[in-house]
Amino acid sequence: MKLQRWLPCLDWAATYDRVTAGKDGLAAVIVTLMLIPQSLAYAMLAGLPPITGLYASIAPLFLYAIFGSSRTLAVGPVAVISLMTAAALGPLFAAESAAYIGAAMLLAALSGLILLLMALLRLGFLANFLSHPVISGFISASGLLIALSQFKHILGVKADGQTVSQLLPSLAEQIPYVNFPTLLIGGLSLLFLQLSRTHLKGWLLQLGCTPVWADSLTKMGPVVTIIVSVVVVTLGNLESSGVQVVGAIPEGLPVLRLPTLDWQLAMQLLPAALLISLVGFVESVSVAQTLAAKRRERIDPDQELVGLGAANIAAAVSGGFPITGGFSRSIVNFDAGARTPMAGVLTAIGIAVTALFFTPLFHNLPHAVLAATIIVAVLSLVDLGSLKRTWRFSKQDFFAQAATIFGVLFMGVEIGIIMGVSLSLLLFLWRTSRPHIAVVGQLPGSEHFRNIERFNVVQSEQVVSLRVDESLYFPNARYLEESITRLMVDYPNCQHLVLMCSGVNLIDASALDSLEAITERLTAAGIQLHLSEVKGPVMDQLHRSEFLQHFGGQVFVSQYAAMQALDPLSVAQAQAT
Repeated sequence: MKLQRWLPCLDWAATYDRVTAGKDGLAAVIVTLMLIPQSLAYAMLAGLPPITGLYASIAPLFLYAIFGSSRTLAVGPVAVISLMTAAALGPLFAAESAAYIGAAMLLAALSGLILLLMALLRLGFLANFLSHPVISGFISASGLLIALSQFKHILGVKADGQTVSQLLPSLAEQIPYVNFPTLLIGGLSLLFLQLSRTHLKGWLLQLGCTPVWADSLTKMGPVVTIIVSVVVVTLGNLESSGVQVVGAIPEGLPVLRLPTLDWQLAMQLLPAALLISLVGFVESVSVAQTLAAKRRERIDPDQELVGLGAANIAAAVSGGFPITGGFSRSIVNFDAGARTPMAGVLTAIGIAVTALFFTPLFHNLPHAVLAATIIVAVLSLVDLGSLKRTWRFSKQDFFAQAATIFGVLFMGVEIGIIMGVSLSLLLFLWRTSRPHIAVVGQLPGSEHFRNIERFNVVQSEQVVSLRVDESLYFPNARYLEESITRLMVDYPNCQHLVLMCSGVNLIDASALDSLEAITERLTAAGIQLHLSEVKGPVMDQLHRSEFLQHFGGQVFVSQYAAMQALDPLSVAQAQAT
């Protein structure tokens, strides 16, 4: 059982049969056709030779199939991680140079080691610091930035920059030098790919095509675009007209080797590797959990750290770059009927066969077509409408999301996500530093207690019941002291103060000191402090201190029990009302 916990493949392999193999095989064919153009395109986005995209789609899939807990997650190069790779390595080395390739392998190794260390320490919870609004803003801004960065290939010009403020002026300066054959190829590719994504399936169904075939043919849009563009460039000799093509791609499988162990470079890349690991993990687990829920399967986040860590190590030693679970290809894998990670293994075999025998066919593949593939893929991830939804629901989350988008677009991907996470944490600390505190009274005819400002309740003249709707810890400990001090001024006849702790999940050392200070002040004013509805873990904390022995009050199991003991006449009045 313990071995299966670390090797989930033993679970599904024990019941693997011919029917399952057929479903996995069909899914693998479809995903392979989708992954080939995506892998080439995302390698170009990462600033690497196209072949590295294929390399990053072989060995990692084998390792994830062994160690990953998701049965349908498809791992490989993805747009956001490729952009982060380019952002980390672009300022250090020339794109596609040997040093750049070696650094990309080292970045993948660091990412893999970080993920494995997180798995060993069970630190998957760290990904929770990336809130959904921050991740949504990051992905949307990254999608826009990626799309903008690819327009230089659509136009056939040279433009540099890592942010919108750099890319837009650079593109504007190059407008007079647009290569029109490249623009025609790129524009038509964009149009066809977008129509394939949005309308082709409906058109095929109207023509009498079965839903299965219509869906499969729709997913082949990028492959058709590649084939047609290669034929057009070859027959028209468009390379001589300035159309940039992929060029010679080496045949064969990657040579397994360790990345260059440059400790100084490793320390320089470590922050980027940490961000890549966290973002990749969050994106991957979100997709895996969504798909698993549809089939009532289970995902183990800590085991996902192992699977993704092993996959990135595999990418590092096979000439690849950082990878993670991809949203679009995982959805395709799921919809195509994949039942186990063996679909990923078969996909890797298909990619390996392509790398062995078919790479010469991509020589005349235009950069504009790969750019169009990237643009259409990433724009589907952009959801600026979430800003409006977040604004309506939570202004604080909106500011964190907006800061992330602004930071990514105008300051860089790493700074953008750091801004978003930092602002989220600061806003959380600010929000919890002023917790909601309510004086409560008894609802007539019941044993329930509610806020006196929201309900018509019965209040005791001798007992003040105060409900705290937040855990008590260092940011809000002093606020609680000040609130109780002000409150006692409004209740001159108060003899008992009951702190209702139904919303308190934690009391840290700072809050404990504040409770002791509150006890002393109340005692000096002739008021006794009591606690009610204290949760088990919080009681365990209090028992480990000396607070309960000397605070002088009682701990009641419920607020109703507290009022029965301290002011039974008030309880009787409420019950009779």
